Amino acid sequence: MDNHESLWRDTVNLPSFPKLTNDQETEVCIVGGGITGLTAAYLLGKKGHRVTLLEADTLMSGTTGYTTAKITAQHGLIYDELKENMGLKKAKLYYEANNNALEFIKTAAEQFNIDCGLEKHDAVLYAVTDEYADKVVKEHAAYKEIGIDCELTDSIPFPIEVKAALVMKNQYQFHPLMFFKKLLEEMDNVQVFEQTTATDVEEQQEKKAVITRDGNKVYADKVISASHFPFYDAKGFYFARMYPKRSYVVTVEEEEKYPGGMYYSADTPSRSLRPVSHDGKRLILISGDSHKTGQDEDTKKHYDALKAFGREVLHAEKVYYEWSAQDLITLDKVPYVGLIKKGHDSIYVATGYRKWGMTNGIAAALLLVDMIEGKQNPYEELYNPSRFYSDPSLRKFISINLDVAKHLIGGKLKPANNEEDLSPDEASVLRINGKKIGCYKDTEGNVHMVDTTCTHLGCEVAWNNGEKSWDCPCHGSRFSYDGEVLEGPADKPLQKYQ
Repeated sequence: MDNHESLWRDTVNLPSFPKLTNDQETEVCIVGGGITGLTAAYLLGKKGHRVTLLEADTLMSGTTGYTTAKITAQHGLIYDELKENMGLKKAKLYYEANNNALEFIKTAAEQFNIDCGLEKHDAVLYAVTDEYADKVVKEHAAYKEIGIDCELTDSIPFPIEVKAALVMKNQYQFHPLMFFKKLLEEMDNVQVFEQTTATDVEEQQEKKAVITRDGNKVYADKVISASHFPFYDAKGFYFARMYPKRSYVVTVEEEEKYPGGMYYSADTPSRSLRPVSHDGKRLILISGDSHKTGQDEDTKKHYDALKAFGREVLHAEKVYYEWSAQDLITLDKVPYVGLIKKGHDSIYVATGYRKWGMTNGIAAALLLVDMIEGKQNPYEELYNPSRFYSDPSLRKFISINLDVAKHLIGGKLKPANNEEDLSPDEASVLRINGKKIGCYKDTEGNVHMVDTTCTHLGCEVAWNNGEKSWDCPCHGSRFSYDGEVLEGPADKPLQKYQ
């Protein structure tokens, strides 16, 4: 499977929208056509605001289109950690915000009668080692303090030897693109532009100007950056306060009746299971095996590991889809949502969903809409991007940026291979005329050559053999084999060579 299209993207026909070709004026400019951008656009439009939404590619072509689409407030091991680092009150607020997001999706699906495969399932977090079983037991204690409907058990309905399992009752799953296709149809007062990359913001005037790569501007009273990685940093140093991870998904055909439920392993490497109906069949999504972006030379092995898990646990052989997604993780694991930086009272950001974007993304949109309308929201302090919890946050900040420094220096010292070693569908870094150049030879024998220096802050990109891309190990920028930007924070392509 070479294209790595997700099941969601392959099974829905989304409307297309034009590219921005002139200057525009609006009330709210939203950058990013994923779960947060679309939800915020829908809500603000319904409230009578004029909204312009810009998407660099096509709508839902980023993480929203490549999610596992679990609608749950069970986000791995999180609540005991939040309680210890932020206090019980904020742990409760995190649960409430994500549970409210679940209710928003459920209510909208019922209101508009959306055929989006919405199903109720319990969410189950399980451990296969004593070390992680102890953590699951502590997580259960935090659930009880918060008041979450739950159950602690020691088994799950699969041939997996489990030490402990924590059940969060009455969670959901769905087909995210079918859901948002309907929200698009229901929007009022919203203009959408695709293939329009925002690169900067001019803040010196009353109306902010969002600048696109082609030089067109959108003048707006308020700006929301919902572009996965913030397209505009405002000297908030988001690239130094988050790190990117890639995770993988394979979709297999059900061989034995699936017992129901959504499952996630607490141990490393992680494993996740959920069912989905497709073309008259029942399929199972297996996901996990994550690693830091750009820091694994053989990404194909992660797909192979998930397929092996499917054969062992589910006796499933036939694979229908395989894809990967990139997620951003903040210093304290809570997303950054709110004003992009103190003193910038018209520019908002939403980022860092830590693989749980279905609820965190909706919660972010609900919060930003309230902030734009000047309404009090109980979750504003929790998600505040300017927060800093000194002990765990400082340790993670140092760890992230030492790792960046290692790759910034180390990448430039890696030896290049000989040009003769390059075979069809293979890439390598070659030294040509004294320069290090990334070369990919496609299956037809055409060679694509790019500068291997990331256009963000100068780290050396690494080849991703699973997705045929050049990935930056420092801050997660990704480029196609011919240098075009796939994911930020970089907004300029790699230099190409003939």
